[in-house]
Parts: sequence; structure tokens; C-alpha cells
Amino acid sequence: MQENNIQQEKRKRSLSLIQPTSVPTLGNYLGAMKGWPSFQQEFDTVYGVADLHSITVRQEPQQLRRQTNELFAMLLALGLDPEKGIVFVQSQVPTHAQLAWLLNCYTQFGELSRMTQFKDKSLQHSDNVNAGLFTYPCLMAADILLYQADIVPVGADQKQHLEITRDIAERFNGIYSNVFTVPEPYIPKSGARVMSLQNPTAKMSKSDPNPKGVVYLTDAPETIMKKFKSAVTDSEMSVRYADGKDGINNLMTIYSVITGDSFEKIEADFAGRGYGDFKKAVGEAVVEELRPVQERFNQFIGDKAYLEECRKMGAERAMRISSRTLDKAMKKIGFLQK
Repeated sequence: MQENNIQQEKRKRSLSLIQPTSVPTLGNYLGAMKGWPSFQQEFDTVYGVADLHSITVRQEPQQLRRQTNELFAMLLALGLDPEKGIVFVQSQVPTHAQLAWLLNCYTQFGELSRMTQFKDKSLQHSDNVNAGLFTYPCLMAADILLYQADIVPVGADQKQHLEITRDIAERFNGIYSNVFTVPEPYIPKSGARVMSLQNPTAKMSKSDPNPKGVVYLTDAPETIMKKFKSAVTDSEMSVRYADGKDGINNLMTIYSVITGDSFEKIEADFAGRGYGDFKKAVGEAVVEELRPVQERFNQFIGDKAYLEECRKMGAERAMRISSRTLDKAMKKIGFLQK
């Protein structure tokens, strides 16, 4: 038993948070979330609903509560085991906001002003360019550093945030000795970059203005089929992966990740058949892939007591680990200890 505990302690810790601004998409699922349960077998995992991050943009309170609850249920529905790893809601663990303030004071104005996400969101929400939007990377750094995360799975759009997190950690450690683990980026071995079904040159996004381009994990089977049947393709009518065939390339990628079939096998299986047959096959594969996830989601969302129990357990476990890091940082800075 003791040997197992030692092995458990030696495992690298991974952290991933996701905002409750909408239901996750098929792109989120195939790009990362599908592999999260198996990640729990290899790493000491921390998964969270990043509701504090979401309020840099004005949220409707009732909707924020509902979406936070639904996203937490979805994390469990994906197969994350709250007994094996930490699954929590960020706002229920106050150490995140506390460490974020400390890190604000160890982050330079110039560093934050260079962040591309701040520039992009300032243009998107020009009527609400708030301080939280500017210091957002400090909260993200706190999320990671609180748990002494060794690795952080990142996509191309998050690399800059991890870089500034590493800079903040190294700066703090340089002043006060080793307080924080400096995290490394982790590129998942499997996953796919899923594009919009209506604009296959753009990534599938929760903020896509065309709802037909996005498949949500809670979409009904008939809705999923309808979206795939209307997916943008080209005039060639041959199922093959090639330059200039962005729509078909995207559908082949989705089908390949779900079925495990190579592009060569897909091309052979659908040789001489029209796009209609292929779109139908991709839609059916997605429906079957999401069916068990949706069934578990409906089960969990209907069990309010179980969700509350899991949230409480996750928050308590997250608080125990993160408090040790926060206390160490505060002591190093010079704050009075309890």
C-alpha cells in the first residue's frame, strides 16, 4: 500500500480548466476532452470549471449558474472520476483569487499589455475593457501554480498564457527561492483540430455566429445529422484528402478520429459514392460517439444531490492542495502567519 502511495506521489500533475460560457463543442471534445479520462490513468489530474475567468465579459447570473452546473456535470459525463482526480468549480476555491492578487504584483504591465487575447477581446468588447480582462493571465497563472502542475495541455491559442505563467513563476522563484513548479506545455498525443462545418477554414468555436457550423455535445441526434448534412464541401464530389478540399478534409478528420480509420481506408470505403453518403456516415458516427456521453450527462444533471456532493468533494481536495502553495508564497513575501 505504501509503495502504491509513493508511485502515486511520483506521477506528474496535469491541470486543465474550461470556461462555462457555453456547452462544449465537438471540436473541444475531439481536440482534447475525449482523452481526459485516459489522462487520469497516467497523471495526477486537476480539472476545473473556470467560472471566475468567464466574468471578464458580462454574464447573466442565472445563466452563469446553470452553465457552470451543466459543465461540471459534463466533465463527469465524459468519464472523469472525481475519486481518481480533482474535479472542481474554480469560484468555490478562494485560493485562486488570493494568489492571483499576489501574482498581479509580480507581473509587469508591459507583459500583460502584449497579450494577444487582451487585444482581441478589447476589440470584441470595446464597451467593457475592464481590469480583469487585462490581468486575466495572472489568474490563469494562479490556477496552474497553485497545484504545482508539472504539465499543462495547451493548444496554439494558449501557448502565450503558459509562457507568461512560466515567466511569473521563474521571477517569483528567483526572488524567494523555489516556491512554484515551473510548468511545461504538453501536446496531447491524440486529438484533432476540428473546423466549422459552415466555414471549414475557421476552427469550430462556441462563439461561431452561424449555429449550423457548430456541433454541441448536448445537441439532439436529429440536430447533429441535420448539421452534417448541410456541411460545406466542394463541387468535386470525391471523398479524398487534398489541398483545397477544406470541407471534406474536416469531415474526414472527424470520421477518422472517431472510427480509427485512416484517410486511405476512408477514401477506399467511399470511392465512387457521393458526398451525401459520406456526410450521413460522419453524422451517424458522431451521434453514436456522443450517445453514452449524453446519457450520462442526462443522468448526472438530474441528480442534484450527487452533483453537489462531487462539487463539495472537489473543492475540499483542491483547497487542501492549493492552500499549501498559497501559505508558502505568503510566508515568503512576509505576511503574518495564522
